[in-house]
Amino acid sequence: MVDWQSLFEPTVPLLEGFARGTATYLALLVLMRLVGQRESGGLGITDVLLVVLVADAAGTGMTGDADSVVDGFVLAGTVIFWSIAIDAVTYRFPRLSALLKARPRPLIQKGRLNRRAMRREFMSEDEVVSQLRLHGIEDIGTVDRAYLEPNGMISVIRSDREENEPTDRPEAP
Repeated sequence: MVDWQSLFEPTVPLLEGFARGTATYLALLVLMRLVGQRESGGLGITDVLLVVLVADAAGTGMTGDADSVVDGFVLAGTVIFWSIAIDAVTYRFPRLSALLKARPRPLIQKGRLNRRAMRREFMSEDEVVSQLRLHGIEDIGTVDRAYLEPNGMISVIRSDREENEPTDRPEAP
């Protein structure tokens, strides 16, 4: 027979569950921010954290002695709360965005590799050249700027674009 009361009765105090979820989320956010944006792939760092931590919280893996469904919900709710709170804070206070969220890193400027940014992201010249080939570019000299975006992708702006070349943006009247 299932003991329904113990299934929904928290085994860890709610405030402790919130504190555990907060500490875990913020510590992992800082660690992932230090690792660099290249490692995050196609998702943003907070997206990766949210998926991993909610999955773990739902399994009550972070709570130590947790046996209750409520403990998992408290942790999952805490992780979701902090994800939304950090997005809201960086939206409301853009200066904090530089601290809490990744920004594009210039890999190429006026046809020259930015070796400092490449070292920071542990990218070799071969890797950058490989990414340029995916954009149909064979010569680094034809690139005005290339950025490692916060989602781990590389965007490229060619220097050989002509002024009268059509763009995807409609012209202003």
